[in-house]
Amino acid sequence: MSGKRIETTEVEVSASVLYMSMSLDGYIAGPDDQPGNPGGDGFGRLHEWYGDFSRPSGSAGELHDELEATGAVLAGRRTVEQVDHWGGDNGGRPIFVPSHRPPGPSVANYPLVTYVADGIASAMKQAKAAAGDRNVCVLGAYTAQRALEAGLLDELQIHQIPVLFGAGRRLFEVLPSRVELEIVRVIDTPQATHIRYRVQR
Repeated sequence: MSGKRIETTEVEVSASVLYMSMSLDGYIAGPDDQPGNPGGDGFGRLHEWYGDFSRPSGSAGELHDELEATGAVLAGRRTVEQVDHWGGDNGGRPIFVPSHRPPGPSVANYPLVTYVADGIASAMKQAKAAAGDRNVCVLGAYTAQRALEAGLLDELQIHQIPVLFGAGRRLFEVLPSRVELEIVRVIDTPQATHIRYRVQR
């Protein structure tokens, strides 16, 4: 896969980074998104750029390597429950889930999964501590919104797919106020435009 790369400033190290594939009209999941139908109808279209989830070639392969190099995962409860916490192993990375409700019974079998009951700030602090000098991978629309609201999200890696969903679950449905972003990298391919943003504070 070939692509055109545009970079402005270096992407900072040890950051909390939201990774998300999104339609041009802002949807990250299609209609009927529920545990029996994770991602909703047509969800696969948002991830065709990734192929079979092995390392893609070209520019997309670099993005794969970045994601694999993250040191911890901070993910919303809805996200982790729809995939049963990735069977307790997301690439060997510890997984932190901010939730005021106790986890389901399967989590007892997953030593890498930690539910954090005292808020997203505590969950992010624990995730960053676990990640060390590596980035924290943030997943989930609601969790991303809350992290932005709390000033805890450093960067966004958006894979913008050339499709209009028209319905489903939007990435930024509710935000408390305007958020200014700086574009730090653009990788343009026929399958998707991969845009890296830094949150301005």
